[in-house]
Amino acid sequence: MIQLLAATSLLAIAPTWAQAATFPEKDRTIRIVVPFAAGGGVDNAARLLGEQLRKQLGVSVIVDNKAGASGTIGGSAVKTAPADGYTLLFSAATHVLAKQVLSNPPYDPQTDFAPVARVGEAPLMLVVSPQQPEKKLAEVLAAAKQQPEKWMAAIPAAGAPSHLATLLLASQGGVTFTYVPYKGTQPALVDVGGGHVNLLLDSMISVLPLARSGKVKPIAITSAKRSALAPEVPTVAESGMPNFSYVSWYGVWAPKDTAAERIAILNTAINKAVAELAKSGAFASLGIDAVSQTAEQFRRYVAADVAQGAELLKNAGFKPE
Repeated sequence: MIQLLAATSLLAIAPTWAQAATFPEKDRTIRIVVPFAAGGGVDNAARLLGEQLRKQLGVSVIVDNKAGASGTIGGSAVKTAPADGYTLLFSAATHVLAKQVLSNPPYDPQTDFAPVARVGEAPLMLVVSPQQPEKKLAEVLAAAKQQPEKWMAAIPAAGAPSHLATLLLASQGGVTFTYVPYKGTQPALVDVGGGHVNLLLDSMISVLPLARSGKVKPIAITSAKRSALAPEVPTVAESGMPNFSYVSWYGVWAPKDTAAERIAILNTAINKAVAELAKSGAFASLGIDAVSQTAEQFRRYVAADVAQGAELLKNAGFKPE
């Protein structure tokens, strides 16, 4: 009887093993949904990953841009897609804070998606108006403490890493900024360059061209170590705030009911692809440092990131829009 039950159990799980062994099938296409417009940083990173996966797995991989509604149009398309591992979401850290930032989010990022892999992270850069006399972070914080009513910080997007990093800087630095919302990085940069607002914390790769041209003044970057793209710019940690570290990051998700075996196959393939992109320098050209994590490590990372972001927004009195 015991032998019969054991045989029956093996037969029951055999199809699962078979499905995992044949995934992904060569005649199927993996669709990577990017919830932002083509040509941006998230899209560029997704296309690099998609091409590497195509070479590696020998299957067709396409990137499908579904922009709008703070990224939730693309997110919803993946949430409702078949949970077969062939439709994936490639997005940035903003994806996981939908419940904290939107008044009526169409999903819960932590329960309605299966984390697959965190693929990379990128530092943010603090820049100030070139008219500002301050050259170091300590000078910026000292000036902001002396005249808090005059210090305005640009916020390119609510709940984005730029917003949260600015809140964290203010909290740890003991300063109070007036936060000025913008629709994107470029208009915020224009106003910082023109002296209409004092400072901006945003993706280093986005602000670096203007920093190099002298149109904005670089002060510090938010990662734990200096960036090879701007080695002359110190970190916030070495500028007097040793416990400060904050990065933007990118990840891949699948619909929540995707089989664990397929998640594991995708995780292994993506980690291998990311390693190749790091080796070739393709990710570095976008200011991205490669990350390799298991799906479970990624899930725990997201939980911690959401908890920190929610606390920062709550303490700042932020109201979902």
